[in-house]
Amino acid sequence: MVKQIDKGRYGDVWMGKWRGERVAVKVFLTTEEESWSREINIYQTFLIRHDNILGFIAADIKGTGSWTQLYLITDYHENGSLYNYLKCNTLDTKALFKLAYSSISGLCHLHTEIYGTQAKPAIAHRDLKSRNILVKKNGFCCIADLGLAVKSNSDTNALDIPLNLRVGTKRYMPPEVVNETLKRSYFKSFMMADMYSFGLILWEMARRRISGGVVEEYQLPYYDLVPTDPSYEDMSEVVCIKKQRPSFANHWTSDECLRQMGKLMSECWAHNPASRLTALRVKKTLAKMLESQDIKL
Repeated sequence: MVKQIDKGRYGDVWMGKWRGERVAVKVFLTTEEESWSREINIYQTFLIRHDNILGFIAADIKGTGSWTQLYLITDYHENGSLYNYLKCNTLDTKALFKLAYSSISGLCHLHTEIYGTQAKPAIAHRDLKSRNILVKKNGFCCIADLGLAVKSNSDTNALDIPLNLRVGTKRYMPPEVVNETLKRSYFKSFMMADMYSFGLILWEMARRRISGGVVEEYQLPYYDLVPTDPSYEDMSEVVCIKKQRPSFANHWTSDECLRQMGKLMSECWAHNPASRLTALRVKKTLAKMLESQDIKL
């Protein structure tokens, strides 16, 4: 392992070398064995490989009886997370579309159930945020951090793990997760929760697009409404009771691209989960917008 590149609730991420190639090595705390085995289980799901989902290489466990280290080895992307990328970079229209379209393509693949002898279950991420999406060298994204993901079983309509409903990152939690009203017996509920979080990520991206020489500074969603480390009470007050959502700068109304993006994110973060757009619908809408602006990715 060469150098530490990130730190999360589960442990650390290092850049390492594997067969001469640079790789990312996620080292889990021993208390996070469930998260480690969960993530491996998701990455080993048949047909999960996709350009816009972080590439899994290997997993390992090392140690003696009293001391254990759990490793997860994946592709390395030097741009790091979308969160870090947006803090340091402004976007033109094409760059914005590359980030948005590739992210939703990855999410759409996760959410899609594939039937037949070579089947894939639908998978909900449950912790979507700009820190859990990576930016590749070519400006496209891939979705990472699948340690909280859940798979569907369409035959039994059962979930594949006993669930703690309030998991993820409070700032990105939809109202039904914050107030614990999510219908856990209905798998689509988890996909609709992902879509709320995706709407917030779109907002983070769109703010960094240069429009008429103006660009907004990078901010996390709800930066102006909740503290740095919000509690469930803070989030409940804002998203459940007052039903507030991130605001749009005035210039978005006169910029066709930002106006359409604003409409799209609003339809992702609707209060009622059943009213939210699906990942496939967002992907198709972005494809139409690309076509109308004559942008080839």
